[in-house]
Order: sequence, then structure tokens, then C-alpha cells
Amino acid sequence: MKNKINLIVSFLAVMFLLPSCLKDTVGDYWVNDLAGKAYATIPAYTIQTLVLQPKAGEVPFKFMVNIATDALPTEDITVTLAIDQAAVAVYNTAHSTKYSVFPTISIGTPTLIIAKGTRNGYVSGKVWGAEILDACSSFMGAISIVSAKTASGKDITVAGNMKTYYLSLPISNPYAADYQCVGYRVHPVNGVYTVNTVESCSTIDCKTIIKHLMGDYPYDVTISVTTNTVVVKGVTCYKVIVDTLDPANGLPVSSGTGMESTFTGNTGYNPQPPTNDVNYYNPVTKQFVLNYFYNSGAPRITYEILTRL
Repeated sequence: MKNKINLIVSFLAVMFLLPSCLKDTVGDYWVNDLAGKAYATIPAYTIQTLVLQPKAGEVPFKFMVNIATDALPTEDITVTLAIDQAAVAVYNTAHSTKYSVFPTISIGTPTLIIAKGTRNGYVSGKVWGAEILDACSSFMGAISIVSAKTASGKDITVAGNMKTYYLSLPISNPYAADYQCVGYRVHPVNGVYTVNTVESCSTIDCKTIIKHLMGDYPYDVTISVTTNTVVVKGVTCYKVIVDTLDPANGLPVSSGTGMESTFTGNTGYNPQPPTNDVNYYNPVTKQFVLNYFYNSGAPRITYEILTRL
């Protein structure tokens, strides 16, 4: 005989993540031979996601703890929770994933009291430090119920398959943003076309962005940040790989493209380079300094400085 268990949820305080929206169904579920029993559970026991921006500051999250019973509890129930790093490895093994433990996560309410006559309580937590982590890595935090006990000292069984809150914590590409692009494109016959416009750079992967102008010309340009460095006026900057694509097919321009090794722009036009170094990202000024070209009989050379807005 299966007995129906109701999850009584206030939809004004339903499980949520900031800024993500959860998709878990909250409603009825079933357990064999439940009459007279109670289980401490986390209804959102499948993996949840909270996307982090690569900047300093705390990001909160919240989830529900539920006492699954066939009758409302007649005593307060104290539920103890803890960060569970070992659960990340267990999840990886079970799902063939490669999550790393998110290093900075805390619980605001490690001891939760669910008042008698109710079944639900909410646990708050926070993460921070995304700005110093590798956006190409996959991170997870896990929080598990350790124990549950009534006010009179009776142990409440912790549901083994619903005891852990798994939180995936992907970090957004740190370079995807709007940039003020100032520069020019040098045409071998028609001269210089100046550029001063806002360009939106969107994500290709964790280290690569794409913009949709090469100077004034409608070629797509991908910019990939590497781990190779160059020191520009005392600042350690990161070399980038620039590819010019034909938006008609998404492939490299058939006439040939490339990057300059040193500044080859026009000395009569602004902006002028800080040094002769080109094709790098300055993490202090949040600027890309680009000098690249495509060939069509003769090279069309573009020099740009993109400053993050």
C-alpha cells in the first residue's frame, strides 16, 4: 500500500536562486508504508544552477527543507545541515561529470528549526570569490542534511536519496560585455575609415568572444584570451588570438587574415598605441588592443582599442 505525502509549499517563498529560475516540480510524491513515519528531505535534490558573474561580491541562494509526513509534526524539529564536499565526488561518479568543489560557500542557517504544525523551512547560503576562479572550470557546491531531531529528542530519519542540495556554479565569460571601440581601418586605395562606436561582444566559450565589425566593415571578429603574457607599461597583459570571419558562412575570410606582431596602424590617426605591442588584453584598464588584417589583393589593416563599458 502506498500512502500519499503532501509537500505543503508557500508559493510566495518557493525555492529560488538568484538570478536563476528553478524548474523543479513541487507537489505530491509517494513513499511506501509511510503511516506514522517522518523523513527529513530536500525536495530540490536534483542539480540546480546559479550563474555567477566574474566579479567580487556575495551572491545569495536559498532552498527548502521539508519534513515528509502523513500528519503535521506535533513538535519543533531541528534540522542540522553542513557543506558536503564529498557529495560532489559522489555526484561526479554517478553522473560522469567533472565538477570541482566551489571553494567559498557558506550556510547562513546551518541549524534550522521547523516549527510544530508545519513541514517546511528555508535554508539560506552564499557564495563569493568568482572573480578569481577560472571561468573554464565547472564548479559545484553541495549541502546535506546531517541530522534531524524533535524537541523531545526523537531522531527523524534523513532520506538518503533526498538529503543533498546540489548547486552548479558556472562562471560567465569575463570578457563578454559592451565595449567602446575606437580605431580605424586602413584601406590600401581609399584611405582610412575611422571608427568610434559601441560594440557588443558575446560569448563563444569561456575565453572567447565575438563582435560583428572589423573596423567599419561587417566581418565578424573572434577574440580569444590566452595565458601568454606581455608586459605593457608595467602591467602584465594577456595575448589574444584574433580571427576574422565571413558572417555569410562563419568561416575565416577566404582571402586570408592574420594578426600583426607590432603596431602597423596609421600614425596620423588616433588612438595611438601605448607601446608597439598589439593584440593583448589589459586586465587593469579592461581594454583590448587589436591590430589585425585581411587580404584582398593588399591587406586591409585594422587598429582598435576596445574599452569595457
